Amino acid sequence: MELTIVTLIISMLLFFVLFFGIGFLLNMLLRMTWVMAVVYPLIAVFIIDKVRFIEYFQNSRESFVELGHLLSRLAAADMLILSSGLLGAVLAGVTIKLLRKKGYAMF
Repeated sequence: MELTIVTLIISMLLFFVLFFGIGFLLNMLLRMTWVMAVVYPLIAVFIIDKVRFIEYFQNSRESFVELGHLLSRLAAADMLILSSGLLGAVLAGVTIKLLRKKGYAMF
């Protein structure tokens, strides 16, 4: 499958907006500013990995070695897309912090 520059930019924008929105809503509901920034790496692992979740507890060593191999073989486009999602999650926390500092009580 060939990834064009337009598809890459749209994918990055979608991941940014998706995780910014989810992070913003979780921050409002749970009142925990950095919850999405902490949870996002787990979500990224689930997106990348082909190992079942239970395998991380039953066969930890092999599962983490396979995860390391998959992470090292990710394409640059995949890394850009995933890092734009992380940026969205972090900016959601920064935005909530800024809104709380400015006096918005509902945040």
